[in-house]
Amino acid sequence: MDILVTNNPLVEAQCKGNYILEYIDTDLQGILIRVRDLVHKGHQLLTHPLMGSVKPNESPYKSVLVTSASEKTDIQSVTIIEESIQTSLKFAPKQISGKYMNDLQIVDLSLIRAALEK
Repeated sequence: MDILVTNNPLVEAQCKGNYILEYIDTDLQGILIRVRDLVHKGHQLLTHPLMGSVKPNESPYKSVLVTSASEKTDIQSVTIIEESIQTSLKFAPKQISGKYMNDLQIVDLSLIRAALEK
């Protein structure tokens, strides 16, 4: 069964039961690092860590789907997650008003749902 790594409480609530859900109360960097750790253990990326037109500093929420572990490391997945981490570090964090947090959760949920439906 595939693993959905997220820090989005809305994704956690809406996607329970369909995937192995790994909810982590962390920031974007924490999610990307967790996904990197999984990829280095043999999981493959099923969704791009920076999919959509949302810049890494525009939303604190991120959801990424990976496969269950395989026997060997997927070099393409390693490259993508490492480059995603480096890209996210180039963007200075923005202060985001609390009134937009629910909207940002919905955007992340919409992005991951669209990817999951394919």
